[in-house]
Amino acid sequence: MRARSLKAARTSAFFIIALLSLAPGAGLAQGLAQDVPEAWKREFPKTDFGQSGIDFSEILSGGPPRDGIPGIDDPHFLPVSDVGSGELADREPVISVVIGDRARAYPLRVLMWHEIVNDIFNDRPLAVTYCPLCDAAVVFDRVVGGQVLDFGTTGRLRYSDLVMYDRQTESWWQQFSGEGIIGAYTGTMLKILPSRTEAYLRFKNRFPDGEVLVPDARLRNYGVNPYRRYDTAATPFLYRGDIPAGIAPMARVVKIGDQAWSLALLREKRRIEKGGLVLSWEPGQASALDTELIARGREIGNVIVQRRRPDGSLTDAVHDTTFAFAFHAFHPDGVIYTE
Repeated sequence: MRARSLKAARTSAFFIIALLSLAPGAGLAQGLAQDVPEAWKREFPKTDFGQSGIDFSEILSGGPPRDGIPGIDDPHFLPVSDVGSGELADREPVISVVIGDRARAYPLRVLMWHEIVNDIFNDRPLAVTYCPLCDAAVVFDRVVGGQVLDFGTTGRLRYSDLVMYDRQTESWWQQFSGEGIIGAYTGTMLKILPSRTEAYLRFKNRFPDGEVLVPDARLRNYGVNPYRRYDTAATPFLYRGDIPAGIAPMARVVKIGDQAWSLALLREKRRIEKGGLVLSWEPGQASALDTELIARGREIGNVIVQRRRPDGSLTDAVHDTTFAFAFHAFHPDGVIYTE
């Protein structure tokens, strides 16, 4: 699964599973006194491996080396009016972020191949991230303790989720939660910002003056899903952990903190309210992890999660639509509502 052959590697489930044999973290000693794999020390000479909030044996190789899946550090955008239907189909999913009076869309057709975008939007440093193996789209504030961090991919996974690193201290971070897990920032939590994963048509209707992330060059086969049929697989790839009870591990759930609602339930009800939260579902979005061409993916719909203010108005709430196994892995005591 090297960067130069990422598409070929990831279109085959058997190839991905075979990469487990490359995992440098497998079989490490348990406990606080942990041996650091030599490959880790060579690739991350600045990382303080003496500080860790996890067991190193939980880390697996995803195949590529450090930055083998290259993040985007100098993102470029076009106005919605300049993006043609041949470049981005209406049903394709985008991560949308609104700051002040401006809105930006980060298409999953691009994030699929880069996983991290280090952006500065309306003077706010952001990290827009996507982990295909967990279908987790999370947007972080990149400022920690007054310092702006730049993020890259370690080439490692924990519970099938992307492990990021910051280039300033080379601390390792869990993409699913934003928690520092190894290095100087162990135990630090990145601030998660509200975002939506929605169909591009919905974004451009909401924000006709919005901006859309575009790649500088055709470095990857954008628009193609290298994880074909992944979200209908029986089990997740590169995952070592418990499977949730009462729901298929690859079923999508809407995660809000340590609570989650099955997407199937929300799709059936169309609207769910609980404790000031308002969840709603509307059709029109293709799955990015279904057919080879993202634009032709099966219908999964658009999820909107908002919180009711004291005056009765609604504001977007931090949430994520992800796989049930990933929610359970990081929230083993969490609740998944299926009925």
